[in-house]
Amino acid sequence: MVRVVNKPRSYIVVSLSLHVRHAGSGPPVILLHGLFGSGANLGGLSRALREHFSVYSLDLPSHGRSQWLQPLTMSTLTAAVEDGLDHAAYGCAHVVGHSLGGKVAMELALSRPGQVASLTVADIAPVAYSARHDAVFAALEAVAQARCVSRESAASLMREYLVEETVVQFLLTSLVRTGDSVMAWRFDWRGISDAYSSFLAAPVGGRSYEGPVQFIRGAESDYIREEHHPAIDVLFPRASLQVIPGAGHWLHAEQASAFNELVLRFLQSVQGEGNGNRNGEGAC
Repeated sequence: MVRVVNKPRSYIVVSLSLHVRHAGSGPPVILLHGLFGSGANLGGLSRALREHFSVYSLDLPSHGRSQWLQPLTMSTLTAAVEDGLDHAAYGCAHVVGHSLGGKVAMELALSRPGQVASLTVADIAPVAYSARHDAVFAALEAVAQARCVSRESAASLMREYLVEETVVQFLLTSLVRTGDSVMAWRFDWRGISDAYSSFLAAPVGGRSYEGPVQFIRGAESDYIREEHHPAIDVLFPRASLQVIPGAGHWLHAEQASAFNELVLRFLQSVQGEGNGNRNGEGAC
């Protein structure tokens, strides 16, 4: 466990416990999962990296086994992660994030570039997105209100709202039995719903991260589009873009070997360069 202590951050003060899984040894790598998930979602990547790196898989605030955060917004979520990393004293670390975790990872690099050795962003761009999870939130609420007593009944109810079976099965990994035998969501679905609009927003401009950056897109996903490239170039001038054929937004699961290899090769190349960048700024 990482215990996050109170510390001043302009107007944000966070005190929170974050759940962390650790594997391997070597230079530190921080893995940040996507919306509704947990650190276990990037378990395959952790296993691929642990022979060469010390890998820390965080459960984001209000997700997984981490403490719920109130109020939950993109700002407070990122602040809690930053404070957790400070308290754990990982030092200069590579940061890898998927989807929502990618937005958090980008914010970490932009707000404290001297502590981010490199940045890998999986299938998300530094832009504002329109809402696309209305059906998911409806399914989550339906299960919560129905007080389902089995995973099967919860799955059946969710299928009334969700067409993709992969999404149903993914959400079921966060359904747990409570003391009164009722199934409940491990994540704070109400808090996430309230914070959702802030998760969709673009990072604040006027900043840049000059260190090494790799964006990875699933060829069948629309989360990173050509019109997003200028925003990437402004905030991350050293960014490269890799595309994985046959993968959608869940590229780390759909094409795991290709995804893991891209991340590993990139991190090893950064280590080979001595973690520096061309200007001597923005990476440690």
